[in-house]
Amino acid sequence: MVRDWGHSVSPILGIWASQNYPRITNSYESIATINLSGGDSGSVTFSSIPQTYTHLQFRVFARDNRANVGNTIRWQFNGDTGTNYSSHLLYGDGSSAASAALTNDYGVATVVSSNSATSGVFGAFIMDILDYTNTNKYKTTRTLGGFDNNGSGDIELDSGLWRSTSAINQIAVRFNSATALKQYSYLALYGIKGA
Repeated sequence: MVRDWGHSVSPILGIWASQNYPRITNSYESIATINLSGGDSGSVTFSSIPQTYTHLQFRVFARDNRANVGNTIRWQFNGDTGTNYSSHLLYGDGSSAASAALTNDYGVATVVSSNSATSGVFGAFIMDILDYTNTNKYKTTRTLGGFDNNGSGDIELDSGLWRSTSAINQIAVRFNSATALKQYSYLALYGIKGA
């Protein structure tokens, strides 16, 4: 039986966002938002990220213009386009589940819906970037997201690693091939206070 992910992804993302990691009242502050209301965009970059928070969180609603139903996008930090990233992915489509590991990759991986998906179907996910200013450790991410394509789709739980001790001050969205985020994609970056 194929599960209707449209009734499960949104509540799961809402629960994830409401967990308050770390659990401190009013711990999230908006840093920047990119809303592609004016058309498609082949480049999305968040620059001059303040170094005054403990963690970062992205909340994303996105679709790209490639032909596949679901596609992987990459997050790159501080302009590092090298193979200094790894990701572990656990995903399912309602009838089966699978996992994957990406090593020596060129960005932390997440999934969005794409142009072959039903019109108006966007992927949604939340990604935490932990200890982004700590210069004594590599940077890690955790992501929960997916999309519903009218009964089919994908839901994923991912972890990522950037093998650098540099504090993160810039984050860019990159793709496997020449492409763009579709109009009405929405990316919001938050800073998380606390321990």
